[in-house]
Amino acid sequence: MAEYRIDDLARAAGTTVRNVRVYQDRGLLPPPRREGRTGIYTDVHLGRLRLIGQLLERGYTFAHIAEFFDGWQSGKNLTEVFCLEEALTTAWTDELADYISAEQLLALFGTDEISPETLGTAIELELVVPDGDRYRVPSPRLLHAGSELVKAGIPLAVVLELSAALARDMEASAARLIGAVQDHVVLTHPALSDGTDQDVADLAALINRLKPLAQLAVDAHLARAMERRVRDAIQAHVERTGRSQDPAASA
Repeated sequence: MAEYRIDDLARAAGTTVRNVRVYQDRGLLPPPRREGRTGIYTDVHLGRLRLIGQLLERGYTFAHIAEFFDGWQSGKNLTEVFCLEEALTTAWTDELADYISAEQLLALFGTDEISPETLGTAIELELVVPDGDRYRVPSPRLLHAGSELVKAGIPLAVVLELSAALARDMEASAARLIGAVQDHVVLTHPALSDGTDQDVADLAALINRLKPLAQLAVDAHLARAMERRVRDAIQAHVERTGRSQDPAASA
């Protein structure tokens, strides 16, 4: 399990050191392990921080969140509760966010492609997020994939449209998958009512199993679709160029 100092924990959770301390003072965050004067936090704390952030975004107050945690933990093993929190809130990818300067962004895509319009669209899509005099990049893989497409000759504006469409497609696919899980598993799972500690552990295990399964399903379907589309595109290109070179076609 990863370990963090308080500033690293706050950065990983997308919050501030001050907020971490406030949550601790209000009893929402378990105290860290102490090594001398240094507090050592783990993924359990990171999961709890992300859950707190999600609840605050939905309009819950500190008092409501405290009641929620107290009720959730009542009669249950604390370790099992934290396992469910971690399964619910940890990232579904091992990709780490990065930072990039405006100069690096221009160098990556070219001054001809970066404009107020394309930059604004990239920010709206959260491909880059302004952070002082630099940008936070939630997914460096997406950024560099976009850069390679631009280098291949596709205008950045078109690449951004493709990214937005792909994001919508993935949202729809994720909604269908989670809907099936809710309908056939979660809504009937006793861990969501008054289940035992083992029920909570089973639900956390189910959520964790979904992560690689979802990735495998997306990869498999995308690979098959790309294979068909590439084959069709090459065939269309050959037929088109063949006709253009056919003397009879130009007679």
